[in-house]
Amino acid sequence: MAQHGSYGLIAFDKTQREQVIIEQLPQVRYIARRIHARVPPQVLLEDLVHAGILGLLEAVNKYDPNKNVQLRHYAAFRIRGAILDSLRAADWGTRDLRRKARRMERAILDCKVRLRREPTESEVATELGVTLETLQQLLGDLSALEIVSLQTIGSHDGWSDDVLADHVGEANDPFCQTLHSEMIGLIAKAVGELPQQERQVLALYHYKELTMKNVGSVMGIGESRVSQLYTKATLRLRVRMHELLRTSAPPCLSESVGHR
Repeated sequence: MAQHGSYGLIAFDKTQREQVIIEQLPQVRYIARRIHARVPPQVLLEDLVHAGILGLLEAVNKYDPNKNVQLRHYAAFRIRGAILDSLRAADWGTRDLRRKARRMERAILDCKVRLRREPTESEVATELGVTLETLQQLLGDLSALEIVSLQTIGSHDGWSDDVLADHVGEANDPFCQTLHSEMIGLIAKAVGELPQQERQVLALYHYKELTMKNVGSVMGIGESRVSQLYTKATLRLRVRMHELLRTSAPPCLSESVGHR
């Protein structure tokens, strides 16, 4: 029987709760493995699994069966968010590497403004004052920082998973309906403007859920090149989403971003 607790609506009794947790544990490991493939080697898989389990427990505690969302989907959202939060808290990205990531985002934006199109790697390298080889090495170094999913693009403006996580399943809420449809529309627009190779990498990795190695096999390129393309795509998307959120976001998005 459902009960109310300090963490929200608890949908399960003790026995049901234990059963649900056992059933969802494979999903924790699956999500943890996918994220682990994108982080530095010093990050242990078991640490990510532990964070994911905490996210699963939170999902089970907060799950409301009266909302129009399946537990599996809600749990996946919370598991992924908990793992990403643990990585952010660990701050394994060096200050210098994060500074370089910001410089590259600025270089991409400056090139776009000047050229009125998406810049090539050579053009970005020139903007940064480095060789193409150095730029590609930097993309490889930055790949570990680009673990943020498409759901969290734009978080530097204050947008985060929590906005959607707090409302997931509230299908009858006009705010949430507008929020979801407009955000998806902005992301689709930004993705559609990417170069074809980068769109393909995102499609195979995020939607087909292939590993970087398998993406490379499908595209006929090396895994390191896939990582570079993924990083470029994510950087471009962040730049473009920032632009779109500033210039074309509806009131519900603009207000949410501004108040977080």
